[in-house]
Amino acid sequence: MKRYIDHTKMGHVRRGWLNSHFHFSFAEYHNPDNMQFGVLRVLNDDIVRPGTGFDPHGHNDMEIVSYVVDGELTHTDSMGSERTLTRGQAQYMSAGTGVIHGEHNRADTTLRFLQTWILPSKDNRTPYYGDYPFEWEHRLDRWLLMASGKEGAAPIQIHADVNIYSTYISPGNTLKLPLAAGRQAYLVLIEGTAKAGDQPLAARDAMEYIEEDIEIQASAEEAAHIYLIEMKKA
Repeated sequence: MKRYIDHTKMGHVRRGWLNSHFHFSFAEYHNPDNMQFGVLRVLNDDIVRPGTGFDPHGHNDMEIVSYVVDGELTHTDSMGSERTLTRGQAQYMSAGTGVIHGEHNRADTTLRFLQTWILPSKDNRTPYYGDYPFEWEHRLDRWLLMASGKEGAAPIQIHADVNIYSTYISPGNTLKLPLAAGRQAYLVLIEGTAKAGDQPLAARDAMEYIEEDIEIQASAEEAAHIYLIEMKKA
């Protein structure tokens, strides 16, 4: 089974410094029929103006992965971490028993990043932070496994049974990913245009898959930049 999600029907908020699309209920956008997809609780597509950002705030009992689309994302937290990431790189934070962090755009260009919150397999863990400088070419026309559970093989490992991929499919090319029985996936077309089977996708559209193999074709005119979270079926 698969389902198309039109980005124009998602939650959307504009503040002076921030333009965000919410795939699931978050902040001002509350839809009791759209709270999560399996253990995927939040997926926000954030555009942040230069010199602004999310001031220090707290989280607990959540696995958080952020993927930079454009610009520079600077992370600081109460554990003493301070790092700046660029396009195609990712950071992760296990909030556990509690951590304070901030996310800012200290550059003079616009920042766009995807923020993903995943429900952990167990609460009250010790918090930690990390990041990984993925090479852009490692996702060209193939699935780059960026994050997995602790038993997986990804450079980023979190406390949840998930696999997070990115890919950049050349114009006209097709990429497939089989889904095993008992698994589901949430796919976001970050940039470009594509088809998911027969379903046309525009930038920021999404697809839900449940026990159905994934097939994505980039349009003949432009590449398709994709972010995908695969997980246990709810």
